[in-house]
Amino acid sequence: MTAPTDRLHFTGDDEADRLLVSDPMALLIGFALDQQVPVQKAFSGPKVLLERLGTLDARALAAVDEAKLESAAKGPPAIHRFPSAMAKRVRELAAFITDTYDGDAARAWTDATDGRDLQRRLAALPGFGEMKVASLTAVLARRLGVRPPGIDDVLPSHPTLGDVDSPEALAEYQATKRARKAAMREGRG
Repeated sequence: MTAPTDRLHFTGDDEADRLLVSDPMALLIGFALDQQVPVQKAFSGPKVLLERLGTLDARALAAVDEAKLESAAKGPPAIHRFPSAMAKRVRELAAFITDTYDGDAARAWTDATDGRDLQRRLAALPGFGEMKVASLTAVLARRLGVRPPGIDDVLPSHPTLGDVDSPEALAEYQATKRARKAAMREGRG
């Protein structure tokens, strides 16, 4: 097991990487944005939203004017290729955290009774499918020291963002992922 870290090496921006560790809602937003854009873009999004809106508090994000949230997502620069859809996703995530965990995003993992419960909780998050759940579980366990009983039984055996512990490891992870996708496109995967 790796000791908890003070940053995740996902963006190349030290402040954004530290925010992902210091603010659980930032981490969840980064994962929510992590689709159809590079990891660096997705996980930079929480910092951009914080700068533009002044908060990542789940209650505040759930209640913010829809047009204001969409404008913050659109920028320029936009936080995602599909900023309007992602603004909606962030709002849905914030509302879920507000309703389910009284606005405390960390409770999605701190209240988990075991590894399987942790995965059930993560899978209930809006927009979190099997791959995101596996990757977030690995990040929580391997980078942030979240270790409910049975966590090792549910950790993925394939490489995930949970294995990224440096900028070099991120580059290697992304190169491996690109090669795997290319092989799948060519029918070799």
